[in-house]
Amino acid sequence: MGSKSAITLIFFVAILIVLKGTFFELNEGRQAIITQFGKPIGDPITEAGLHIKTPFIQEVRFVDKRILSWDGFPNQIPTKDKKYIKVDTTARWRVVDALKFIQTVRNETGARARLDAILDSATRDVISNHNLVEAVRNSNSIIEKIEEKKALIEKLKKEGKPVIEEGVTGEIEKIKVGRENLSEMIVKSAEKELKAFGIALIDVQLRRISYERSVEAKVYERMTSERQRIAQKIRSIGQGEKAKIEGRLQRDLREIKSQAYKQAQIIRGSGEAKALKIYAQSLSKDPKFYSFLKTMEVYKDSIQERTKFLMSSDGELFKFFKKAD
Repeated sequence: MGSKSAITLIFFVAILIVLKGTFFELNEGRQAIITQFGKPIGDPITEAGLHIKTPFIQEVRFVDKRILSWDGFPNQIPTKDKKYIKVDTTARWRVVDALKFIQTVRNETGARARLDAILDSATRDVISNHNLVEAVRNSNSIIEKIEEKKALIEKLKKEGKPVIEEGVTGEIEKIKVGRENLSEMIVKSAEKELKAFGIALIDVQLRRISYERSVEAKVYERMTSERQRIAQKIRSIGQGEKAKIEGRLQRDLREIKSQAYKQAQIIRGSGEAKALKIYAQSLSKDPKFYSFLKTMEVYKDSIQERTKFLMSSDGELFKFFKKAD
């Protein structure tokens, strides 16, 4: 009984080993290549589920069929207009021919090594054949906005209103290709080589573009200079407005003073006329009393306190010191 049980156990174990070597499960998002003595047999298996292979002599190689990502290393690249920039790229790819993939790059590690070389080379070729502006902008909308602002400034000038002209239109270059089209050019350049490895390139994105340090310093210096120039223009316009306001203030002040002086002269003239009229009426009624009052005013103005002088009372001025008639 002991030997029969052992044989039965060995038999079942052998059956399990054979079944395990015969059946294999393929999950969603993966595909399989069956190899016999290292050589691929048949077409790739792409449907998920339970599949059969010949045990012991055939093996299964699994390949991902999902969309995979690739991240490149930031590289310093000179542009066509001699600007040195660092370009950081990323891409999405997938295996479309598992058999060719296995035969050429064997696995994802080999595929990524190929992607590093091919995509870096394609990126360098495309970037270096175009100006920097093509890699950082997708459209000329910023120039269109500046043109609209320029038209508005001209309109305000005609209306005599103060304006601030930043004067940046001449420094912005129009693009002919654009960033997205550069990415498409990189894809077209690289997919020809990647096709030989059973790889399809879905897209490439210029994830980040930064200036080389010396270029970055010059850019910051230009930006600082531009801001200072604009600030100086704003101050100049402010000083001009201040001068206009002060000029209007002085003009209004002179006008107010002139009107006040005119009004004062009119009032003074009217008062003097009335005074003369009163004096005339007084003179006509009592000339002697009028003469007396005027002489007293002269005494008051000419004879000060503690004034000493010698003179005769026969003079006309001191006639009132005599006995009245």
